[in-house]
Amino acid sequence: MCDDERAMGRRGLLVTGAAAALTLGSVSFANAAPSSGRQTEAVRGTLPPGSPDFVYLPVEVPLGVRQIHVTYTYERPAVPAGTQGNALDIGIFDERGTDVGGRGFRGWSGGARTEFFIRADDATPGYLPGPVRAGTWYIALGPYTVAPQGLAYTVTITLSYGAPDPAPKPVYPPSRARGRGRAWYRGDCHLHSVHSDGRRTPAEIAAAARAAGLDFINTSEHNTHSAHRAWEGLWGDDLLILAGEEVTTRNGHIVAIGTDPGTHADWRYRARDNRFGHFARGIRRAGGLVVPAHPHATCIGCNWKFGFGEADAVEVWNGPYTPEDEVALASWDNTLVASARSGDGSWTPAMGNSDAHREPQVVGVPQTVVLADDLSREAVLVGIRAGRSYVAESSAVSLSFGASGGRARHAGIGERLRVDADDPVTVRLAVTGAPGCTAHFVTDQGTLFTTPLPASGAGTVEWRTTAAYAAYVRAEVRHAPVVAGLPGPPAALTNPVFLGS
Repeated sequence: MCDDERAMGRRGLLVTGAAAALTLGSVSFANAAPSSGRQTEAVRGTLPPGSPDFVYLPVEVPLGVRQIHVTYTYERPAVPAGTQGNALDIGIFDERGTDVGGRGFRGWSGGARTEFFIRADDATPGYLPGPVRAGTWYIALGPYTVAPQGLAYTVTITLSYGAPDPAPKPVYPPSRARGRGRAWYRGDCHLHSVHSDGRRTPAEIAAAARAAGLDFINTSEHNTHSAHRAWEGLWGDDLLILAGEEVTTRNGHIVAIGTDPGTHADWRYRARDNRFGHFARGIRRAGGLVVPAHPHATCIGCNWKFGFGEADAVEVWNGPYTPEDEVALASWDNTLVASARSGDGSWTPAMGNSDAHREPQVVGVPQTVVLADDLSREAVLVGIRAGRSYVAESSAVSLSFGASGGRARHAGIGERLRVDADDPVTVRLAVTGAPGCTAHFVTDQGTLFTTPLPASGAGTVEWRTTAAYAAYVRAEVRHAPVVAGLPGPPAALTNPVFLGS
């Protein structure tokens, strides 16, 4: 039994900007390791309010260890109304160390579970199987919030000895499905399974994706890539599975979409550390997209504070539509004005995802519908990055949207119609699957045209304008208002068509 307060004189304070890290005294096991059997040590301590983001507990792992098993508990004292109580996350790094962006990561479960194990042939979901090599391992504690009384915890480490079983070779999803050639493909790129804080298994997610009419999904567990290898037998000609991660920092969440399987993206930094750009570029080097998630969410650590200069797209609709999404949509729309003015083609597309964790949250509500050359990782990511997409509340809703004018030119979603300022432009929206909804055309001035759709929910709407009057046009298909004075929730949202030379 070891007491952390007793080891305070031996701990070090390692600071990386705001994301400070505290290293405690080491936990050592007996030098004479048994050839079989187990050894257990427990550590108790208390973290004060204002603790660093990460506290590392070194564990000296001797030779001959077959499995490491960790459990933890912490106290949750009552706190006054409006005061945050205790919440403690956990993960682990192996003998390669805890350097941010380094190679030592072996798993993270946040606050989703109270125990985990790692051995060569298997590991708890959220953790990576592989050899338990001798050296200094590090249990990572993340004091998400700390009560005024402090956060008292107990961590128990059990080492099991013996010959390891062979480690299986990871099997990752293929990068291409059969598809339909150049077509509109439906996807949900923000999903959680039992590999982080979700309750669905990968098999249940795959079944739900097919039931929702999806063509592709992206695995996006909080701060771990363990699920990349969890989809064997679940993909098919009808379902492309992309590998990714939800990078869950203390200053906002990033959905990494379509990275090389086996890629881990670090999360241990804040906005004022000035490291986000480095890690965003790392996601892109791994072939993926950088997408700020629910940027105006109000949960602790969820609100986006990194700026959008490194974003490939932004999630403006996250799960069932809420006022947070309305703010995200308006904030994103404001960025389009600068993009239209620059004329250099640089802008940040919008997308939507379900962020589904468990029942009754529905996979594919909403979903991003992408125009891609085929159903492959590369083609889908190209379509998302180019903004050739719209967001629909379900597979029941389909639309086409574009603008034409000036010598029979035409531009679709995410494109630019190159016309002179005063050339007449016709904007056209065709919708199916949206009964009781109203079509809205939104420009850099705001909403300039609104008309109800036929009661059947299927219809075509046209509006005439010029590039001088509207720098861009995008479409919203909305239900009737639910709350007086607020716009109704959308059935679909499109990325813009830009107008002008």
